[in-house]
Amino acid sequence: QLQLVESGGGLVQPGGSLRLSCAASGFAFNYYAIAWFRQAPGKEREGVSCINRNGGTSIYVDSVEGRFSIFRDNAKNTVYLQMKNAKPEDTAVYYCAADGGYYSDLCSASPTDFDSWGQGTQVTVSS
Repeated sequence: QLQLVESGGGLVQPGGSLRLSCAASGFAFNYYAIAWFRQAPGKEREGVSCINRNGGTSIYVDSVEGRFSIFRDNAKNTVYLQMKNAKPEDTAVYYCAADGGYYSDLCSASPTDFDSWGQGTQVTVSS
């Protein structure tokens, strides 16, 4: 049974850093692209970043480019999202999602391209 579990969320001050983790189990992790999405209250879920199955391709939404980085450790079945220079507008519930099909090599920032989701972890950027 495919399972994704996010962790690492919490309260961080503006300008601070945080590292989110997405631990996977129950599937062939190294065949799947993993993406991070976020959803703020009253807003639609948006793609933040994605890394393809071998780690050779990663994409970022413009608002986090240069501040966030995504990387994966296939030996630990885990994908990380390193957040730096956090801003209040980064406040949201962050979800990771997996795709083992068409987007496993190309990656995607669209929620509709991913079938498997974690439960989310809250990130709050505030002083």
